Amino acid sequence: MFAVIGFVATLALVTGLIHLYLWKRLVKDTTMAGRWRRAGTIAAVGLAVLVPATLIGTNAGLYWLAWPGYLWLALMFYLMVLLAALEIPLLVTRLVLRRRAAGSAPEPVLAGPAAPASVSPAASGSAAPGSVGPDNSTTASGDPVSTSTPPSDQPAGAADAGAAGPDHDPSRRLLLARGAAIFAGLTAASLVGHGVRTAFGPPQLDRVQIPLAKLPRSMDGLRIATVSDIHIGPLRGRVHTEQIVDAINRLDADIVAVVGDLVDGTVAELGEAAAPLRGLRARYGSYFVTGNHEYYSGVEEWVAEVDRLGLRVLQNQRLEIAARGGVLDLAGVNDVSAAGTGVSAPADYAAALADRDPSRPVVLLAHQPVAAIEAAKYGVDLQLSGHTHGGQMVPFNLLVALEQPVVAGLGEVDGTKVYVTNGAGFWGPPVRVGAEPQVTLVELRAQ
Repeated sequence: MFAVIGFVATLALVTGLIHLYLWKRLVKDTTMAGRWRRAGTIAAVGLAVLVPATLIGTNAGLYWLAWPGYLWLALMFYLMVLLAALEIPLLVTRLVLRRRAAGSAPEPVLAGPAAPASVSPAASGSAAPGSVGPDNSTTASGDPVSTSTPPSDQPAGAADAGAAGPDHDPSRRLLLARGAAIFAGLTAASLVGHGVRTAFGPPQLDRVQIPLAKLPRSMDGLRIATVSDIHIGPLRGRVHTEQIVDAINRLDADIVAVVGDLVDGTVAELGEAAAPLRGLRARYGSYFVTGNHEYYSGVEEWVAEVDRLGLRVLQNQRLEIAARGGVLDLAGVNDVSAAGTGVSAPADYAAALADRDPSRPVVLLAHQPVAAIEAAKYGVDLQLSGHTHGGQMVPFNLLVALEQPVVAGLGEVDGTKVYVTNGAGFWGPPVRVGAEPQVTLVELRAQ
């Protein structure tokens, strides 16, 4: 209970701060006080409430919130990134304008006596000492007091206004703010539109060859169709599942590995949408390991349902794949998030990997790449993972790299090769930028 309250409080705080920044840059800086600013403020408050309402409401079955809420979440993210990136150029522009204005400011006209040094009183027409000047004033010594008035075509204070420069001109500040807002808005909208089209498009079919030192020559070229993060849920249903199954079957793989995050919802809600998984074809079987989202969706029911659909669920287990005259160990562990849930056994690497024949290669299915840190201690040759979505929305991949040792593609952790697929679906915003949905055919090669 306290964890949920803490999550909601943190989410509200972060969302509020982001929307305060967007309101400052998109509303306050671009409008004058009045009805337009009031309308923008109301919209900003409403959108700030929409984000946590969507994240909480969709988990409670309020799926109608998904489209507006998640699309705004994506747009909010890119607006924040773009406006933050513009802060330095805008600051430099203001400083340059201020310096140019200061350098071009006219010299002020000084008041006081100013008479040419070689001109005689008579020639200059000045009065004799002690005489009264044109304005009937004299100095203590009798010299006339010379006064200056501003030219008739330059009002008093004009020089000061010029020296202040364009940086202090409200119209110039408004122009810069509106230009930045328009650029950020159009760019963010374009990125999100492209990302929606990519996310709902067919998965990219990739092939990667991975050499394994222990793989028997007879098993050279063994093919594992790898997919993760299908995320059947509020925005992707049965058609999406059929699309993924068709893509996998076209690869004609020896093994199919579904490495977690299959669903975002219960069996009662999504069982029909998951049904096409029954059609997966592979010579030596189809296998599944849990991801973190299964633990939000009723993991025990989904383990039974996936098994009923013909995928063998590897829960901290290992089995032998005898193919082409050789043997390969295929292992799977529960997701690392299972620890502490109380509804399933946590990831148990010893149960899945200990006491095996060390001369045989072992391929581990584990949802999160970070599992390789423990898997490497057991001499795992290759780990197949997902979870990261390849970052899903650039530059979010930079943040993912802070948590996971490999974000996308082939990497290595303490001697264990780790291949991370982008996933075939999406979570949250129906947007993919810089990380296309993916199904990968992993070809194992003997060395």
